[in-house]
Amino acid sequence: MNFNSANWFISSQFEQSILPRLIDYIRIPNLSPAFDPDWEAHGHMDRATELLAAWCREQPIPGLSVEVHREPGRTPLIFCEIPGTAPGTVLLYGHLDKQPEFTGWDAGLGPWQPVIRDGRLYGRGGADDGYALFSSLAAVRALHEQGLPHARCVVLIEGCEESGSQDLPHYVTALADRIGTPDLVVCLDAECGNYDQLWCTTSLRGNLTGTLSVEVLTEGIHSGLGTGIAPSAFRIARTLLARLEDDVTGDLLIDELYCDIPAERQAQARVAAEVLGERVSSRLPFAPGVRPLSDSPYELLLNNTWRPTLAVTGAAGLPELRQAGNVLLPRVELKLSLRLPPATDATRAADAVRTRLEADPPYGARVRFHVDASLAGWNAPPLAPWLEQAMDAASRGAFGRPVMYQGTGGSIPFIGMLSEKFPTTQFLVTGVLGPHANAHGPNEFLHIDCAQKLTVCVAQVLTAQGGRRSD
Repeated sequence: MNFNSANWFISSQFEQSILPRLIDYIRIPNLSPAFDPDWEAHGHMDRATELLAAWCREQPIPGLSVEVHREPGRTPLIFCEIPGTAPGTVLLYGHLDKQPEFTGWDAGLGPWQPVIRDGRLYGRGGADDGYALFSSLAAVRALHEQGLPHARCVVLIEGCEESGSQDLPHYVTALADRIGTPDLVVCLDAECGNYDQLWCTTSLRGNLTGTLSVEVLTEGIHSGLGTGIAPSAFRIARTLLARLEDDVTGDLLIDELYCDIPAERQAQARVAAEVLGERVSSRLPFAPGVRPLSDSPYELLLNNTWRPTLAVTGAAGLPELRQAGNVLLPRVELKLSLRLPPATDATRAADAVRTRLEADPPYGARVRFHVDASLAGWNAPPLAPWLEQAMDAASRGAFGRPVMYQGTGGSIPFIGMLSEKFPTTQFLVTGVLGPHANAHGPNEFLHIDCAQKLTVCVAQVLTAQGGRRSD
């Protein structure tokens, strides 16, 4: 592949076609169903789906077919198919549903207010993961411009990833004959350690989420009347959390949450730590004076990718400060999010956490842990030599630097599902969620130059795979 020509073509496509449509997409508040139970009535998901599907239909790719699959009660799915000029099948994946608005956006920015500033497109969903569909088809077009081979390409864009991909297995099963058995899966929903080279995701953590509820009274009472007699629901909740997590180190205390870290992943983390250095922690928006959990970038990377962690992500039963009177609270609820190492048994982990929290409740309080979801992680299969070589050539050609490998602290349920279904399939899991891109939080942005170069990398990997199958 001529990288200069590919880069010029893809950059022009971003400027003339992709960015204008991404800007329109960001304006649509199509929250994932977990955050908008009335998503069907609101119609935002359908608007976003039709916007992306209409762009696909405009692309002059020979033989391209574009379908939108809908079923009552299920989020829509965009299904694109491109005939191959070489044997085999490549499946390219992304999603179009979005996380909630969140607070703290800088002046002049907002979740549904697209702004291009300093080479970054700000707004919810541009980087996570609206760009994926555009990059997938642009990469194929770049190959057609140069007359280069590629396998048959199937593009799946779902509308439920941020809710655990609950609808995706149904569609994958229904479309199984048309999808076939992919030789390669390309997922553009992951992270990058920097914006200077291609980053291949080697593992994903699982996610166990649930609600811990503690009830001690049937109604709130005057704190002067009740404290010292009735236990505090909040204190009991703190006691229960201490069963899960060391409150000094943050280490989790349940053996079922851990797994062994493969030597290969440790070695890759060391190399990534050497390249990134202090950027492993400086990419986070620490408040002044706050330090990371370790001074070692290597340990921080393993913490974030191969060790279990706990975060309290929400609470109920605690009044807002301006409404907090002298009342002993009858009940508190905490939303817990536990990140599970890639090889941890998610079902066994959920059972162990529930048992630990609910056993022998202090003072006989009513304690329940309701598991919302328990998703397994993923550890990538060994890379085929051709893919390893193709990714490195792509990174050097597009960025001028070698490919890098790292685990990711988040979850992509689709990848684990596909890996089980197609155990011999190769995976390129990558993305543009680099330093300060802040998916799910305020000031989310798409690094435009990185997205363009990543698209060039995808094109190179596609033609390398197609050329290999043609030999």
